[in-house]
Amino acid sequence: MSFRVRVLALLMLVAVAATAATAWLTLRQVTRQISESTVSDRQDVVTVDRRLREHADRHGTWHGVEKVVRSLTESTGQRIRVQDETGEFTIDSDALAGRTPRPVGAAPPFLIDPRPQAGVFPGPGTSPTPLTKATLLSIIDYRASVRFAECLALAGITPSVQRDRMNVPVYRGPGGRTRAGGCALPRVTEAEHERAVAGARDCAAVSHDLAMACATRAFALQTVDVGPQPLRASLGALDDTGLTVASRPAVLVALGVGGAAVLGALLLSRAVLRPVKDLTAASRGLAEGDLARRVPASGGDEIGELGRSFNRMADALAAGEERQRRLIGDIAHELRTPLGNLRGYLEAMQDGYVEPTPELLASLHEEAMLQQRIVDDLQDLALAEAGALTYHRTDLDARDLLDACAIAHRALADGAGVALAVVPHPLPVMVHGDPARLRQALSNLVGNAVRHTEAGGRVTLAVADRSMGRTARTTEAALTVRDTGSGIPADQLPYLFDRFWRADGARGRATGGSGLGLPIARQIVDDHGGRVEVRSEVGTGTVFTVTLPVPEKSRTGGGT
Repeated sequence: MSFRVRVLALLMLVAVAATAATAWLTLRQVTRQISESTVSDRQDVVTVDRRLREHADRHGTWHGVEKVVRSLTESTGQRIRVQDETGEFTIDSDALAGRTPRPVGAAPPFLIDPRPQAGVFPGPGTSPTPLTKATLLSIIDYRASVRFAECLALAGITPSVQRDRMNVPVYRGPGGRTRAGGCALPRVTEAEHERAVAGARDCAAVSHDLAMACATRAFALQTVDVGPQPLRASLGALDDTGLTVASRPAVLVALGVGGAAVLGALLLSRAVLRPVKDLTAASRGLAEGDLARRVPASGGDEIGELGRSFNRMADALAAGEERQRRLIGDIAHELRTPLGNLRGYLEAMQDGYVEPTPELLASLHEEAMLQQRIVDDLQDLALAEAGALTYHRTDLDARDLLDACAIAHRALADGAGVALAVVPHPLPVMVHGDPARLRQALSNLVGNAVRHTEAGGRVTLAVADRSMGRTARTTEAALTVRDTGSGIPADQLPYLFDRFWRADGARGRATGGSGLGLPIARQIVDDHGGRVEVRSEVGTGTVFTVTLPVPEKSRTGGGT
């Protein structure tokens, strides 16, 4: 069974057990002990009414009343819901606590009207004219300052409150300022002023006693659309936190679930930590240079696959280390003998034993150039394998590549008595790549073919466009280098592209090259999105095929 499936099964078992135990305990305790209250205590009603009025009177708005409702719920244990007449403004203590609001209790809601009422007037015998002016000023000041207070509340600033001569609250910023937190005391519009004047003027023609009632009514009518609006508050069921629940069953169930989880964790850790410890020890050994370290890799789960992946990584590291040692040995072998010869001749000339004739100097120069070629080839191969070889790509005709290679190797072929020919192709075969690098790759193949072909043999270069799969569209260009040389045994073909490998171990660099041409050629072709294939038969010859993708805009139907 998969390790992931085992983990999921174990966790599901613990989750189901915990859920069942919790449901049983909750049902048992709720059925026996919990009973919501449907009637609010009168003192709670008075407290809620007083606190909410104080908030509205202090701030001039209902903004921030959520904190008051939450505090009242915690202090009274009541579920509280307040809303305006339209139902658009609603605050519910259940929602504030993150619960789904419950239905309200059976008790009817009660009204909370925080709007101020003008109540302190000039004494008896005073003319109604000052009363009218006081009413007008109270209306204008209240309408402007209550909007200022609402702006301050939205900015998180608590306003200062004063009472005018009619006991109406007047709001200002901290320190009595008329600007604070981006808010400014608004100016009463001309229409509002005219309304206030009209409302207060009606009270100027009545007696003092009637004028007081008229002023109160005028103030209420002219300020009904500003300030905190009346709310209806409902007190529902008691909050569940106020009940006591027997703790012993809960503790026992919790201990049982915890014990099951601990047991499952122990079993899981035993199955996981043992192979993890083995992997840790093996990785530490690899870091210290012990490339022979491996870990047991049994089972078909993820842990077993991790062990097998680690072993494959260790095998790859060991193989890379072995390749590096072999490469260093090959380079030392390739350079030791010719450099020794150069040193010997130079020391002999320095000691006067050998005369530095032009022929000898030319031979030494040729030997130095051969060593330079090996170093250049190594550098090209290192850059190519690291992806750092620079390419200047363009669209070009593959036929031109073959013609250039044939011209470059014509003298070598003629000197070896080998016929070098290019099979003509009637139409252009376009490829996309770096012309110089592709010529370098093909030149390595053509040079090898000429060197491995006996006098009287033949090397043929050809190009063809072809399609892949079942489509008839040209998608590839195939460039072939065919020779009639001695061929390569089948058991040596897998090593053909290894560094410094030669089919004939006794062949020297004069006839066998540096042993780096084929690896460089394959890397260049790979970087162009192509591939190099080889077929060979001993006594018949060898065929190298370089396949390159054709640019999309150059693809046609009817591939050959």
